[in-house]
Amino acid sequence: MPIYRSRALLRSYLTAGYALFIGYASLSPFAGWQEQGLEFMAVLASPLGQTYSWFDAVTNFLAYLPFGLLFGLMLRARLSAAASILLATLVGLMFSALMEYLQMYLPHRISSNLDLLMNGFGMLSGSVLAVSIVPRAWFFYLMHWRFQLFQRGQGVDFGLALVLLWMFAQINPSLPMLGNVFISAVVRQPFVPPPVESFSWLESIAVALNLLMLGTLLLTLLRSRRHAVAGLMLVLFVIALTKFIAAAVLLKSWALLLWLNSEAMLGVAIGVLLMSIIGWLARPYLIRLAVLVACAYLLLAHGILDSGSPSAAMRLYQWRFGHLLNYNGLSQTVMLAFPLLMLGYLWRGVMRRE
Repeated sequence: MPIYRSRALLRSYLTAGYALFIGYASLSPFAGWQEQGLEFMAVLASPLGQTYSWFDAVTNFLAYLPFGLLFGLMLRARLSAAASILLATLVGLMFSALMEYLQMYLPHRISSNLDLLMNGFGMLSGSVLAVSIVPRAWFFYLMHWRFQLFQRGQGVDFGLALVLLWMFAQINPSLPMLGNVFISAVVRQPFVPPPVESFSWLESIAVALNLLMLGTLLLTLLRSRRHAVAGLMLVLFVIALTKFIAAAVLLKSWALLLWLNSEAMLGVAIGVLLMSIIGWLARPYLIRLAVLVACAYLLLAHGILDSGSPSAAMRLYQWRFGHLLNYNGLSQTVMLAFPLLMLGYLWRGVMRRE
């Protein structure tokens, strides 16, 4: 497979995944659909800025900036710089218009022409950024490092996209480190310590299985397995750092380190230890083990443990914007979808006899 095609495949997976994220955030919770007597052209022609705030503008711009970046990188692998910017911006505007149109049928949503404008501006900015970084030397070395460290092939590109999806699901600060159960708000009174909760071995096992899912996935992707444990530790460091920053920005001060509990730490230790043991397994046995781990995690995390409602942890946040509820719901959805997508990736690998 030519290198440029493989790069385009990975970028295509990431672009499609981000488009699904935007669709989820725009239309969640997908309930209460009804005709409200609105005309889309009237919405577009209404005065700009009605019932609008600077936070709405910045949020819409930042939401579509990565979309434009990923879409621009995908198109730049095949088209010229000018064509990539133009096509990415136009597609982004059409996608945003579709979201605004569908929001007219959701009573808890407000369609806005300024939303469409800011989304288009974010898409344009992201695509311009994309075509500007492609010729950079550091971007070339990044692509070269990717092909030196990981195997090649369509399945590998999908697997790398799954790794990034897994990382996205773990950075939510209202979830324990690699955990599945949302942290619920405890009653806080001045100078009164929180109640001591009993240790949950099932949560530790779920954390270990969650880590093993990523570990076995990395073992199928890396060209040299000796880098697997180091790569896993690097991923854990990035997640912990990102989680801490997100908690510092989003959570109340007393909830800053609730995500770092004893169940999670024990589960991480068990997962890393098991990773160092299974690295020598032959590929057929490794794939079977990965399937077993993914099924066990699905059964335990979503069949036995109750992850709770996405709104369970809302009182932990110091921000009151409704976007956070969508963020929690998206994290929950990704945690449910990841094992299923991983099973599909493994099945495809077996069918192709990789």
